[in-house]
Amino acid sequence: MSTEAADTQSAPHYRQPGWVTRNVFNRLVARLTRMGISVWGSRVLEVSGRSTGQPRRTPVNLLTVDGQSYLVSARGEGQWVRNVRAGDGRLALILGRRRAEYIATEMSGDAKRAILRSYLRRWKMEVGVFFDGVDANSSDEELDRVAPKHPVFVLSAS
Repeated sequence: MSTEAADTQSAPHYRQPGWVTRNVFNRLVARLTRMGISVWGSRVLEVSGRSTGQPRRTPVNLLTVDGQSYLVSARGEGQWVRNVRAGDGRLALILGRRRAEYIATEMSGDAKRAILRSYLRRWKMEVGVFFDGVDANSSDEELDRVAPKHPVFVLSAS
């Protein structure tokens, strides 16, 4: 087992959204996304719940780098991350009436660092607070320090 995997299993990291984020911002972004209006790459993620098997939905930021799609959990190991890990990696991203099915594979190492750097370059204003002062211009060592707290999934068409 990798050190990164052991770290995430022994001490899961997650920052709960505040009231304004949960009750105003997330709901607004989710509503706009359901209407087909993407806010800086927003999608509604749908994944089966690990206990109930029922569909669970949450707004996420879809990152595309060189034609490849990624999901990054800025807040850490939230429910959607746990559901993706517990299942077979199958998920759907929804924008309006368009639904795209994917298989998510968790990343690690240098490839993950590059995606985190791209993610921070794109959404620093929105998510920077969750990265403990690390930004897109930080050293590789600084990114490696926070990487275990931020799961990254590469998406492939199912």
